[in-house]
Amino acid sequence: MDGAGFVRRLSVKKMVNVRYELVTERIREISSESLIGEPFCSFFASTASLLSLIDDAFNLKKSGKLYELSLDELKELNGRLYEDIAGDSYRNSFVNPAFITGRIKSAGCDPSLGKILAFLGAEMRALIPYAFEGNETILLLYMELFVEVYCLFTTACEDIKGAIPGSEEIRQHIYWFMRDNCEIVTPMRVREQLDPACDHAFKIITESDLNDLRYLYYFGEYITDDELKTAGFINSMSEEDVKAMAHTYTEGYRIGFEKTGKDITKKKTVNIRYTLGFERMIREAIADFKKMGLEPVIYRASELSINKGRRGRVGYYGAIPNRQYDYDHKEDEAAYLDKDYVNRKLDVLRGAYEDLSELAASHAGPACVEDFGQEPFLPEKCDSAFALSEKQRRLSVEYADKAGRLVNEFIPGDERSFTIIAYPRPCIGSDFEEIFKETVKLNTLDYKKYEAMQQVIIDVLDMASCVKVKGKNGNETDLTVALNTLRDPAHETNFENCVADVNIPLGEVFTTPKLKGTSGLLHVKQVYLNELKYLDLRLKFKDGIITDYSCANFDDDKLNAKYIEDNLLFHHKTLPMGEFAIGTNTTAYRMARRFNIERLLPILIGEKTGPHFAVGDTCYSYEEDLKSYNPDGKAIVARSNDYSDLRDSEPDKAYFHCHTDITIPYDELGGIYAVMPDSSEAAIIRDGLFALPGLDEINEPLKDGF
Repeated sequence: MDGAGFVRRLSVKKMVNVRYELVTERIREISSESLIGEPFCSFFASTASLLSLIDDAFNLKKSGKLYELSLDELKELNGRLYEDIAGDSYRNSFVNPAFITGRIKSAGCDPSLGKILAFLGAEMRALIPYAFEGNETILLLYMELFVEVYCLFTTACEDIKGAIPGSEEIRQHIYWFMRDNCEIVTPMRVREQLDPACDHAFKIITESDLNDLRYLYYFGEYITDDELKTAGFINSMSEEDVKAMAHTYTEGYRIGFEKTGKDITKKKTVNIRYTLGFERMIREAIADFKKMGLEPVIYRASELSINKGRRGRVGYYGAIPNRQYDYDHKEDEAAYLDKDYVNRKLDVLRGAYEDLSELAASHAGPACVEDFGQEPFLPEKCDSAFALSEKQRRLSVEYADKAGRLVNEFIPGDERSFTIIAYPRPCIGSDFEEIFKETVKLNTLDYKKYEAMQQVIIDVLDMASCVKVKGKNGNETDLTVALNTLRDPAHETNFENCVADVNIPLGEVFTTPKLKGTSGLLHVKQVYLNELKYLDLRLKFKDGIITDYSCANFDDDKLNAKYIEDNLLFHHKTLPMGEFAIGTNTTAYRMARRFNIERLLPILIGEKTGPHFAVGDTCYSYEEDLKSYNPDGKAIVARSNDYSDLRDSEPDKAYFHCHTDITIPYDELGGIYAVMPDSSEAAIIRDGLFALPGLDEINEPLKDGF
């Protein structure tokens, strides 16, 4: 860098320091002021106190004194930072839209102020981890926003005693903040996702004494006994066992490239995503990836609304303080989302990727460690929370589509891969250690045996024109899945023989259904999708498209429909069936039944315990033109459907940027039948058991349960 450039950067940093000192000084004054009426005074005082505590954490990090605190002191600090939303405290929290709206109504004021102030409070709460990362710029921007909104209230009171600003005036202020500052926040987020130099988490994982559990608090995430117990348990494992866990995960990633003919040697970085507590395994995985020539990029799941995705946390994270809080704030972007904002953010996003194009081109994709064990969540409807309007829903879908295609332009889908593996956490119950050991075994089953047995299934399915799926024991599924016509059956196949590579554990066979002719009812009595519970979920298909949907979560049918629209359709008017698969991992099914944890399994494991149907994109999004082969040498040709066929001519209609698997468990499965062109049928599964010769070993774990 030239001398002038260094001086400019030094000057900017000094200016940020000065502004930060001024804004934090003002915030500490606000926490004890009473210039405005209630409940607004209490809201601003409470939020200012939290921001002051965040500033304390920032100064501890900056001075290095954070690392001198004892475990008990770190626990106390972490508890104070998150106490406002943890557990039952959230019911009386000012970031609970229902609570603050009720207080505002009782004061005789405009209740629409409730959602906008709850939004503002949630944005301030999202700053906590930035303090531990030492990100003064983000802290400054959002703290200044808080003070500016407070000034709107104090100025209104100066003019007329007891007056308050209108909700639209505040919303407009927030809108321009988001529009103007996305040019700072968005590029910073893109860099975090691509640049190994953003190494806050990497340094904690690789440089800490992992036997000293204080390190968990250095991330700035919420930490509970579950994270402490997870780390403690993995610390108690032998070095050989931990290395084996890591190697299963990293080797699956490498094989994913190999099987699809992608050149991993062209890549330089891998994104590691996981939940806190697994650091010892992640440290070993980092060493494995480095041997492959891949540097880790480990970024945090951001809670700022400008960075949040539509489908939960992306990145590393700790405990979730309150899932109802997450649910109430999942559409907070409704406070500012409009066409101009979308266009500006897309422009900024493109500029960020252009600036980091070399890093993007060398990025290999995500390697994810999921966890399971937490009780499923059934949210309560909050009428006071922000919700996207119909126009905003369309804009949200438009942004997701254009942003997805933009990212694919710089990180081509046909050059990247992924892997996912999952392990239980102590919250799963008293059988945690035994379940953990069973999961390790599950993740390392003999893939050669399953490969051979799954080939038996594929050979029959490849002769069929369609598949019929029927439920039993109260499951009313009655569905016909149309299959692609093979032009060269000797060298082509419709189904991928999926063992343990990108999707661990093994086993399933899956295809992209032919949409025309795929019709009927998919019914599941109870299912958990994206950590949300669905009761009596029904999806009706006509020519591969969802034409009707319902569930029984709420007494009001309209609320049920909106629940599905928001959390399963992701604001699309409809979705196609993007995947049909038959799970073969009966060992996982037996484990779930033995420990009574079916409801706690992640979809990664759950989808292997019966047939499943994905709504949304196919499994081959952005990879339709790649050639890949099963172990028998046959090319997998069912890679696209009527929508993804538009990827060149009408790219805005080709993808939905979502893919949700819905599994029918074996005990609700009446049968799966391959229907031949002459209308004869061959049973793949009958009464919950695999019916083809040579599949006795798959059936063995099922026999005790039937």
